[in-house]
Amino acid sequence: MVSAIYRLPLIISLLAVGFYCVFLARQPWILRTVARRIRNLTLSELFAGKQTLGRMWSEPPDPMRTKYAEQLMQNFASRTGISSTDKEPTRYLWTDSFAVCNFLALNQPEQALATIDSVHRTLTRERSFNKFLGTASEDHPTLGGLRIGKKLNERQVNEHFDERLEWDRDGQYFHYLTKWMFALDQVAGKLDKPVLNVWARELAEVAHSKFVYSRSGMEKRMYWKMSVDLSRPLVASQGHHDPLDGMITAMQLQNSAEQLGVDKEGPMLENVVADYQSMIQRGDFATADPLGLGGLLLDAYRVFRLRICGREVISSSGTDARIATCKVLLEKLLQASLTGVKMFAEDFDAKEPAGRRLAFREIGLSRGLRVISSIRFSEEASGDGEKTSIEALIQLRTFDYLREEIESFWMNEKHQQSGTYKEHQDINDVMLATTLIPRGLLN
Repeated sequence: MVSAIYRLPLIISLLAVGFYCVFLARQPWILRTVARRIRNLTLSELFAGKQTLGRMWSEPPDPMRTKYAEQLMQNFASRTGISSTDKEPTRYLWTDSFAVCNFLALNQPEQALATIDSVHRTLTRERSFNKFLGTASEDHPTLGGLRIGKKLNERQVNEHFDERLEWDRDGQYFHYLTKWMFALDQVAGKLDKPVLNVWARELAEVAHSKFVYSRSGMEKRMYWKMSVDLSRPLVASQGHHDPLDGMITAMQLQNSAEQLGVDKEGPMLENVVADYQSMIQRGDFATADPLGLGGLLLDAYRVFRLRICGREVISSSGTDARIATCKVLLEKLLQASLTGVKMFAEDFDAKEPAGRRLAFREIGLSRGLRVISSIRFSEEASGDGEKTSIEALIQLRTFDYLREEIESFWMNEKHQQSGTYKEHQDINDVMLATTLIPRGLLN
């Protein structure tokens, strides 16, 4: 009888808590308000160490997340012919670039190297696989660039341009090439394979020579998509972040070459960096596209990492000017990211059905938010002209709820059965694994 008396208040309390949780779930603005109220509490998390600038911090691995990501990557490797020799390899450059990084994060170096080998046996060659692209060879596989990996052949010279159909046609994308450069460089550093950095720099040089152009008396610009043999543009408009991506990637490759002791081998990229730098001076980086935002956040992280390594944007105005330029670039990237995340958050509907959403685009933002959270400033930096960047980072942390909502939504097996998810399963699975185990993107 006594136990029954105590049981009733307990049941009532549990029901009250349950109703309150349901209420909060239906009123996400309350959670966002609370997040903004506590943003100043995250300030201490952004300070670490006694260095003048700061350091990167990596979130401890979560066993459940790691196991889930490992299963995603195991299925991907089997499905696309990386770990299964009886299957025709189905390579796609963007997806494979992040797959390489995921295998590094999972401490599976053999799979990372097997992916690189499969990509180079497939996408550095013509669609018949019989001939290398351009002047590429076994010893220098990236000299002709890499195909996207689309199912349809590229548009021929005499074919009419169809904007919708162009998305499904092969060719070369600059922003896919930079992702492959990044992946090669990550493996070069983590597995002590310097030749991969040389291949990445060779790819950077050929991509710059084919995608960057200028007409007489006009500023330099970039093509968005080139033919498989890099002889003609397929889409002449410039990608929003392509010059920025090219500059930061080239800087990273040069920095890694020096650390790996191969800076005397392969091309030097100072002129490449300078060209891209001239193009971004007039650029506005802000975007509300979640995939573009994720890339922008990753770029901000890479600029921060380069500053810690002591490398700055190349300039002819002396060391002080170079440092200021890189500091300003980091501020611009963080501010643009913050502006974009705010715009995205205003329109984001977490209750939107899976069939009306694209997982890999949303997960791109989730990945960027997770990567940017690894930045830590030293206490000295708060008084050393870094306040704008620190404030932007603090505000970006208040949007961590977006990351959690996106990840939990797409980890739901019911949502993975939607047509939009299954249609792009390879890229969706790999991107989901990347945001769950981003260590492969970090140094």
